[in-house]
Amino acid sequence: MLSLKNHPFAVETFFESSLVLTYAVPKEELKQFIPECLELDTFNDTWAFVAVAMVQTKDLRPKGFPKFMGNDFFLTGYRIFVRYTDMRGKRLRGLYIIKSETNKNKMSFFGNIFTHYNYTTTDITLSKKENITRIVSKRSGLEVEVNAEKEEVQLPQHSPFADWKEARRFAGPLPFTFTYNKNTKEVLIIEGVRENWTPRAVEVLKHEVGFIKEKNFKGIVLANAFIIENIPYYWKKGKIEKWKG
Repeated sequence: MLSLKNHPFAVETFFESSLVLTYAVPKEELKQFIPECLELDTFNDTWAFVAVAMVQTKDLRPKGFPKFMGNDFFLTGYRIFVRYTDMRGKRLRGLYIIKSETNKNKMSFFGNIFTHYNYTTTDITLSKKENITRIVSKRSGLEVEVNAEKEEVQLPQHSPFADWKEARRFAGPLPFTFTYNKNTKEVLIIEGVRENWTPRAVEVLKHEVGFIKEKNFKGIVLANAFIIENIPYYWKKGKIEKWKG
């Protein structure tokens, strides 16, 4: 059963929208949440980052299967920006997932068979009114409102970034996602593939995130918020290597 969880096949979908809020946290506060094989991807050697990704997927299915066999899911992922040095000595930028939520039991069930993403099912609704996009989950204490149509967007008030060019370096998702089995010292590397990936900055009007509140981070600030829309996406089959640390 364990091998099934290691992304045994490629998966494809279509991102109708992917809204990502990235929070900056003093690196000392995030260190405890990542395994020994990873290091935090930091800014100015001070800030580390945790992202809340809210994604509306369409036709999610094993790669190569016809669209009618796919399913539409809303996915919320809580991820930490990290780096990993692979067996070739190459440093990879990616994400370490600490929790995942979805709006359907089917996705929780199969997601927890084929991945290590710790899916739970919750109530999630996405609504749009004029220029305002709203994502709400009462059960998860999530209430996010953004204006995705505003042309001139300011960085969040206390963002550590000087401009959007700096902020874009920490706009998820990144090319790789990592999972670690500390008993076997094996690292699972999942690579995502996308085209025409141009994140657009959005104005955040409200960001209540239950998961973030529960962690009780002391120095946390909203660092940036980006959205992408209407992008095909797929994840390659997982690749496993031994960590020699």
